[in-house]
Amino acid sequence: MRCEIRHTTEYRYPKPAWDSFNEVRLHPSSEARQTVRSFHLHVEPEAAITSHKDYFGALVHHVHVHEAHTFLKIEAEALVDTHPVPDPAPVPVAELRGLRGGYTEFLVPSPRVPAGDWAEVFEVKRPAPGDDLPTFLMDLTTHLRRRFTYDTQATAVHTPLAEFARHGRGVCQDFTHAMLGVARQLGIPARYVSGYLYSGGSLLGAEATHAWAECFLPGTGWLGYDPTNDCLARERHVKIGHGREYSDVSPVRGTYYGGGRGELDVEVRVYGEQ
Repeated sequence: MRCEIRHTTEYRYPKPAWDSFNEVRLHPSSEARQTVRSFHLHVEPEAAITSHKDYFGALVHHVHVHEAHTFLKIEAEALVDTHPVPDPAPVPVAELRGLRGGYTEFLVPSPRVPAGDWAEVFEVKRPAPGDDLPTFLMDLTTHLRRRFTYDTQATAVHTPLAEFARHGRGVCQDFTHAMLGVARQLGIPARYVSGYLYSGGSLLGAEATHAWAECFLPGTGWLGYDPTNDCLARERHVKIGHGREYSDVSPVRGTYYGGGRGELDVEVRVYGEQ
């Protein structure tokens, strides 16, 4: 599928702001499941832009507006071809033994996915060593989708996972953190993915950047599971990058002097063509 993406972030300040520094993670990743054909970053007013690759391999742009301004617009345009993702081969859960050394950072707790008995909290039946791992992960994806309600007004960026568990309502970030908590507790390497979703009107989470989990399957590698939509991450999912949790791959964050309390407006549009 060919996906055309336009992501616009606008800040408005009641007073002039200056020395605005923004860290921008909006460049889709280049990997086997997708090919980036083009990417353009437009900034208004004029800004100094540099880039580097972060610890997890994502391309990060740094946007610095030195002059005083009351309006800042960061617009990213990308054209990406996504490729079919084959179904994973069967593999018993027991094959996960011995993986820890190379995948520790995606097995241990992190600030937004703290230690806890998340399998019990989310009422997930633990798999037996002989159970099929891909089947368990797909069942977990379905379970989380059915247990919780997608509600864009229920949680905020910093809502703790335990609070989401209590109230049962949230967005893709919350669904994904829940899946990470369960998977890591059970010894399944799992990482947070930030990206885009071409909905076509049938999937949840396309109104902004989307999130899903990637879990490691011996013999297959990293495979994406989207608990918000109860599906594998296939051609409609465009990946930007991955990390331990949302904080590692937040799309745009920054600081500035002056300005007062600013207003933020974000618009994401994804057009798809088979």
